[in-house]
Amino acid sequence: MTDHQRFAALTFDGFRALAATDGLSRYERIGFPDSYRAGHEANIYRDVRRKLTNLDLRDQRVLDIGPGCSDLPHLLLETCRQQGHELLLCDSPEMLAHIPDDPRVRKFPGRFPQDGDLAAHAGRVDVVLVYSVLQYVFVEASVFDFLDACLALLAPGGQLLIGDVPNVSKRKRFFASDAGVRCHRAFTGTDETPEVRFNAPDRGKIDDAAVLALVARARAAGFDAYVVPQAAELPMANRREDILIVRP
Repeated sequence: MTDHQRFAALTFDGFRALAATDGLSRYERIGFPDSYRAGHEANIYRDVRRKLTNLDLRDQRVLDIGPGCSDLPHLLLETCRQQGHELLLCDSPEMLAHIPDDPRVRKFPGRFPQDGDLAAHAGRVDVVLVYSVLQYVFVEASVFDFLDACLALLAPGGQLLIGDVPNVSKRKRFFASDAGVRCHRAFTGTDETPEVRFNAPDRGKIDDAAVLALVARARAAGFDAYVVPQAAELPMANRREDILIVRP
């Protein structure tokens, strides 16, 4: 079984099972082969910090939705310790069990937004991070309901980063380019050209229309919203991007 087959079509319950499975690395528990994340997460977190500038302030309320259990939540926790932030974590009980308890951490077990009891924090959260999560919401639930629930949490000046969004339209543009062809050939060790089909539906996958619809919905609700690129050194920057939303 290939790594793609092992981690394809994961659901919330699928991640719960991974979190409770012995013998997996911390990256495999969050649905990635080690080669996709090992040695990269410090760079990923640096890119997150550049976008979520509220993390550089003092005494903020920070929420990570779907933090998983790799290096990223630990890096975020260390920032919160240094800056005096309160850190809220919402994920399955199985995943949260891998993150140590800390006086600055409050854990909200369950699936956001249905579970977790975060309603008391509406309008009071300064930073919301949702990293490499949207693609699973997209196939299991309403991304608009998910977005609306995230927006409702933001305090004035609050920032929401929906990061590491796999955009099939962006992926197609890359693999139709000379750089993409070279990348494909180097990865496969062949001289073949990747097959790319434009103007064809990709069921269950996020595309430009979905990304821009989320931006438009946030703007219509009174928020500033932007599609922003990932740093070039990130492992999937050529086919993933981020959505940054700010409450004025």
